[in-house]
Amino acid sequence: MVKEIGFFEKVHRVAEQIPCGRVTSYGAIAKYLGTPKSARMVGWAMNASHLNPKVPAHRVVNRIGMLSGKHHFQGTNLMQQLLESEGINVVDYQVQNFESLFWDPSKDLTP
Repeated sequence: MVKEIGFFEKVHRVAEQIPCGRVTSYGAIAKYLGTPKSARMVGWAMNASHLNPKVPAHRVVNRIGMLSGKHHFQGTNLMQQLLESEGINVVDYQVQNFESLFWDPSKDLTP
């Protein structure tokens, strides 16, 4: 019997593939998974990913590059610090050059 994987695990598998130094959005992951209206659920999945060190949750931001999930990271600015350690410039909790750093799983992954 084949076990069906749940939505959160599907989200985590996509997030694990985000390259270092790049970011994607909750909505882009939702669209890739065929559920374009479930960006909020992707956010919940990212919040639940902190127990899995393979999931780079800090690389998932909102549709305009804001660090909307920053309050789910321990420490004052951990999400920002993790992004900056990968060479991503963040000003006022927003990824600079968002469009050029954006990783689109629908274009970069095969379903």
